[in-house]
Amino acid sequence: MENLEFRGRALVAFTVWSLLFVTTFCNANGDGKTVEVVGVGECTDCKENNLDTTQAFSGLRVTIDCKPENGDHFKTRGSGKLDKQGNFKVSLPQHLFKDGKLNEHCYAQLRTVSSPQPCPSINGLESSKLVFKSTTDQKHQFGLKENLKFSPITCVSASFWPHHHHNFPPLPKLPPLPPLKSFHHHYPHPPIYKKSLPPPVPVYKPP
Repeated sequence: MENLEFRGRALVAFTVWSLLFVTTFCNANGDGKTVEVVGVGECTDCKENNLDTTQAFSGLRVTIDCKPENGDHFKTRGSGKLDKQGNFKVSLPQHLFKDGKLNEHCYAQLRTVSSPQPCPSINGLESSKLVFKSTTDQKHQFGLKENLKFSPITCVSASFWPHHHHNFPPLPKLPPLPPLKSFHHHYPHPPIYKKSLPPPVPVYKPP
């Protein structure tokens, strides 16, 4: 009986210790709130070139690339697509937010599916740096210093990709067709009648 009571107390103690460990671990890695980035893409010369902005945004995506304060290498921490109006929303890992700020320098960059490299930034990389916007009960929200501006000439959307040419297999070689059966009829040709010329007109000569 005493052995069972000892085991029960040990189980309760282990459960309490586990809960305390999990709580401490969560607090050490953030406050449990989601970290979200919102922004807007902007086509700078769509109006001048009479391009539909919804086509310019089609197929474009945004990546949030971050690097440590003392580091040089970027790592992609999240990605999302632009909607028809150019708006985007990207979720980031919770461990990036600590002590009321991001513990890495993060930037938003536009990309196309056809190229692994980000699109050229018109106003420079610093214009797309993440800045703190607000905090609610559920999430920390960040935005950009400026709109994510791009040109459809250097950042081609899916609407302007070249059409894929399908390489169909060659057609099979068919045997030659048999010669057509002759249907010549051996009938004599009708005679050819030539119209005779009229007699010459007499010419009167005086005596």
